[in-house]
Amino acid sequence: MSTQDDRVAEFHRLHSGGTFVMPNPWDAGSARALEQVGFKALATTSAGFAWTTGRADNQATLEMTLEHLRAVVDAVQLPVSADFEGGYSVDPEGVARNVKLAAGTGIAGLSIEDSTGDPAQPLHGFELAVERVEAARQAVDDSGTGIVLTARSEGFVVGRPDLDETIRRLQAFAEAGADCLYAPRIGTAEQVAAIVAAVSPRPVNLLINAPFITVAEAAALGVRRISVGGTLARAAWAGFLQAAREIADAGTFSRFEHLPDVDALLRNP
Repeated sequence: MSTQDDRVAEFHRLHSGGTFVMPNPWDAGSARALEQVGFKALATTSAGFAWTTGRADNQATLEMTLEHLRAVVDAVQLPVSADFEGGYSVDPEGVARNVKLAAGTGIAGLSIEDSTGDPAQPLHGFELAVERVEAARQAVDDSGTGIVLTARSEGFVVGRPDLDETIRRLQAFAEAGADCLYAPRIGTAEQVAAIVAAVSPRPVNLLINAPFITVAEAAALGVRRISVGGTLARAAWAGFLQAAREIADAGTFSRFEHLPDVDALLRNP
């Protein structure tokens, strides 16, 4: 797949049936490695990318994110979906403007979430949240790219784990034009099944960032797409920090054994 049109078409096809895993690289190198492993699509992670810049999640700017999207898209031949946070704007007009910019990076999909970043009021009001998805939908249509629009409701992320409200929002987002629905941090099979049933026949993305379910079990519940968010990046950070702390604390290098041949993985054919 060499063009955005090809990647968008393939991404839509993947959503049409079955279940696929869409892991989250944090830079061009990790994206190429995941492509070599054999995954069929990738998604960026705002947290994983922010960490590469020395920032915490949600601290990367729009300009930084657009540059990151271009770098990941250019590194692989796979469809890439963008973790586009809240669209880098509160008002729907700003969301629409920024979604058009993101669509121009070559991505095959994009997600918009309803969190505010304000602990006192962590979710956008219902009507505004829906308007923001509507604006993103219109922007995708106006871009002519056909990229897959995913709408996320973040209640379980921001300390508002209300399944009924999450479902209400996801259903409204579907009516507003979202192609795929996503409630990160739900953590039981019962919650997964309830969301899948509530938004059917629209596909559901499931975040697996803890071993509470397998791919086969998620597929049996009707999940269409699985992502891992920043968890692969955290796993990489875990190995790095463990090795670094051993060197600093003990002066030993035991973790330098049985390491992968990264050059061989990434070397051009």
